[in-house]
Amino acid sequence: MKEGNYMKKKILAFMLISVILCGILTSCGEKESSSETTTATTSATNESEQVDLIVFAAASMTETLTELSNAYMKEHPNVNVVLNFDSSGTLKTQIQEGADCDVFISAAQLQMDQLDADADASVNTEGLDYVLEGSRFDILENKVALVVPDNNTKNIQSFEDMKTGLENGSILLAMGNSDVPVGQYTQKILTYLGLDETSLANAGNITYGSNVKEVTTQVSEAAVDCGIVYQTDAYSAGLTVVDTATSEMCGQVIYPAAVLNVSNHPDIAKDYLNFLTSDAADAVFEEVGFTAINE
Repeated sequence: MKEGNYMKKKILAFMLISVILCGILTSCGEKESSSETTTATTSATNESEQVDLIVFAAASMTETLTELSNAYMKEHPNVNVVLNFDSSGTLKTQIQEGADCDVFISAAQLQMDQLDADADASVNTEGLDYVLEGSRFDILENKVALVVPDNNTKNIQSFEDMKTGLENGSILLAMGNSDVPVGQYTQKILTYLGLDETSLANAGNITYGSNVKEVTTQVSEAAVDCGIVYQTDAYSAGLTVVDTATSEMCGQVIYPAAVLNVSNHPDIAKDYLNFLTSDAADAVFEEVGFTAINE
């Protein structure tokens, strides 16, 4: 009798343990399923989450980069490309002062070098480190052009004509400030031609713009007799190009691009720059006079 009761107790205990184990396994399965569901939901949310990609670019890229950024946003509806155009020197300063920025495209190597820890210390004199390692590359080449207003009353047809007019004080030239790339290229041209910028400015024969768009506007409005701008800006503004500077006169005009290491969205920033090197993007750039650099 005792043995029978003992067996019954063992059977009941076994059944109880089985029930408990089933409950535990079911609970684990539900938790795992819930976890998978949560992960899937989070992933879907991240893919559809709206992201602001902040791009700082040289003013000479205003028209082309606006067009291409709109095309990129159509392909990536969750990305809102926020564009900030100005002189490369001004953009470099804004980055250094802590402005939010994911991508930087400069109109010269100097301003990018000043932010790149891998650049020579003689250029990056402040030891700044903003360029994401391995992300920097040369994306475009431009040309520096001499442009004139529609009326061209001084009949300027070349850099030599410009030189003659500046030397005899008969013309007014518009150029970029010394802290912007187009101004720095112009300074090299003046030096190549044997002209003294300071003397000419003091004599009232040179006027300045804080970026290339300001120089373009002065020429468009015939406020000056000629101006030195990028070939692409001349095209966009419908200005007449009478001469183009050679590399001997001012060096190559190369635009470097990079993702910044302070970017909140480095992967999207890399994808955006990759898009700018596509065949479709090359066509847009080349239509206005840029030369795409495909290394």
